[in-house]
Amino acid sequence: MKPEIQSNKIVILSGSGISAESGIPTFRDANGLWHNYSWEAVASPAGWRAHPEVVLEFYNERRKHSAEAQPNIAHCAIAALESAYEVVVITQNVDDLHERAGSTNVIHVHGQLNYARGTSDARRRYRINAAPILMGQLCEDGTQLRPDIVWFGEDVEYMTESRRHIETAAKVLVVGTSLSVFPAASLVKAARGRAEKILVALDMDKLPFGFKFMRGKAGSIIPFLCERWLEEASKN
Repeated sequence: MKPEIQSNKIVILSGSGISAESGIPTFRDANGLWHNYSWEAVASPAGWRAHPEVVLEFYNERRKHSAEAQPNIAHCAIAALESAYEVVVITQNVDDLHERAGSTNVIHVHGQLNYARGTSDARRRYRINAAPILMGQLCEDGTQLRPDIVWFGEDVEYMTESRRHIETAAKVLVVGTSLSVFPAASLVKAARGRAEKILVALDMDKLPFGFKFMRGKAGSIIPFLCERWLEEASKN
């Protein structure tokens, strides 16, 4: 039996498109990072085993760039929804722009740049903010620190928790993702039939069932959409 929908709950599923407007490069578009780097080399366990120093350099640069970026108006509009709703942000992004904009309940399914972790099964995590991870920098269990990022071939995090949030949401907003990265993209299938479901992106090959497509940049659409939802809340 499915759980009850919570009328005051909004779930946001965000992808790289929302952070791109803060100057953070995406991975898959025409000028994306995967056109300059091999994902096998810098985003896989095999790449880490072969050349850990290359992987650390790649993510040290990503971490520095992320720390210098600022939340944009779409991040801030989403955060402002918390004044009237229970808001859960499920993000495929590894930056912390949602948090810095003011969102207080953010689930990172692909990991976080501002954390490092050891490479043993114990998986101890350390908050490092913008600091680089260096070769020879060890976890307390003696293993080399690595980025706390989910690489290709590794298990995506918090999928059960994320699916449960979407199942109970009265409004589901997908923004800045073409839903091409699985299994995270499959989360939209948990959205309920009577929930309000909106997808904001520049392009979309196949729209998930029941979703309304709004073509455009997050910064052009999200503030107006969030303002409408806040007005709805004020009338209830």
